[in-house]
Amino acid sequence: MSEAKTHHPAVPVNNARNWLQIAGAGAIAAPGPILRLLDLTGLADVHMDPAIESLIFGISIMAAATLLVWASEVAEQLVSATLALAVLAIIAVLPEYAVDLYFAWQAGAELGLDPSMFDPTEARPVELALANMTGANRLLIGFAWPLVFLLFWFKTRKTQLSVGKTNAIGLIFLAIAALYSFSIPLKESLSLIDSGVLISLFGLYLVMSSKSPPSEHELMGPAVSIAELTPKLKWAAVIGIFVFAAGVVFAAAEPFANGLVETGESFGIDEFLLVQWVAPLASESPEFILAAMLALRGRAGAAMTLLIASKVNQWTLLVGSLPIAFSISGGTLDALPVEGRQANEVFLTAAQSLFAVAVLLNLRFGVREALLIFVLFSIQLAIPIDEVRVGFGVLYILLAIGWTVRERREILPLWRHARAAAGGTDAASTGGQGEN
Repeated sequence: MSEAKTHHPAVPVNNARNWLQIAGAGAIAAPGPILRLLDLTGLADVHMDPAIESLIFGISIMAAATLLVWASEVAEQLVSATLALAVLAIIAVLPEYAVDLYFAWQAGAELGLDPSMFDPTEARPVELALANMTGANRLLIGFAWPLVFLLFWFKTRKTQLSVGKTNAIGLIFLAIAALYSFSIPLKESLSLIDSGVLISLFGLYLVMSSKSPPSEHELMGPAVSIAELTPKLKWAAVIGIFVFAAGVVFAAAEPFANGLVETGESFGIDEFLLVQWVAPLASESPEFILAAMLALRGRAGAAMTLLIASKVNQWTLLVGSLPIAFSISGGTLDALPVEGRQANEVFLTAAQSLFAVAVLLNLRFGVREALLIFVLFSIQLAIPIDEVRVGFGVLYILLAIGWTVRERREILPLWRHARAAAGGTDAASTGGQGEN
């Protein structure tokens, strides 16, 4: 694929300062994986107060997120902008994989054990396998989407955010994944067949996303210096930063989340709620930070692309990976049970996702939509009762149906935008991301 023309701001480039910033961010991020490696190898005892542990590893994640923003902006001009942001979303969601796959693996390892061995007052891994995913998924829409709009409004004072025509692909795949996910609480299980369907959806999504054009947005700061390298060095720098930052995020995620969870436990907070909400606040922090940084840099459309790609990622590749981990660990072809509280949470999360797609059918995100999404999320978050969860799920579905009926004329254009973007023939006028 030929490289897109690189656009630079009309200001002098201070290469020394830019490279110093890159090196500084790398140095700040490094303690996370170094401490994690020392701990895993037993070379040093790095146990510390949970609050301090969360602080150290949280700073590492923030520094890694900063590096990812600079590298991704260059990557968007080398390949499909949507694909670059989709890959960025995969890296940002790595902590989510670490937490959910851990519980799915532990659930498989406990197969065949005598239930009397376990403390009945504590949630077992099989009851927590999807808790983190559902909490993180709803946080992305209920908190991160309104946050991006707030930052967009703060910078522009505009009341309508264009999310970009190329996002039609992500919205269609998100709708398909959400609709399919309603089958999980209905059959109260997640099987290897589900894995095949969901992972195939993710693969198709990546293939179609790769067809959209590179971005032509202006580069700023350290991204400019990276973009001015020779083609080979540029690719090496982008890939190197992506790999390094992915390693930092993956290494720092678990101790960061554990520190927060242990702090919450000391206050007597329910373990399921800790796994569903406190841990996701930690594991989703790379995505929140990345999206916020993009929005503050005047790239709210790209921030929404990142968040939509992350949603598709979680509903397809992440959820599809859980039965595989469960089967390998337990040496079984049986499905991962999804019952009771988890089934209700999956139902509510799928319903919210469907409503979110309906809200963006016209590829615009306004004040009314942002407020409605945030208010609904806040209310259901404050009332952790199963019956209330199911009620909100039904409400989301009714709102999605009503919104879709009202915006029905936008369905065909959305499909056309998706086809055009997948064919690489559209979205050039918006730089591929609907920048504002």
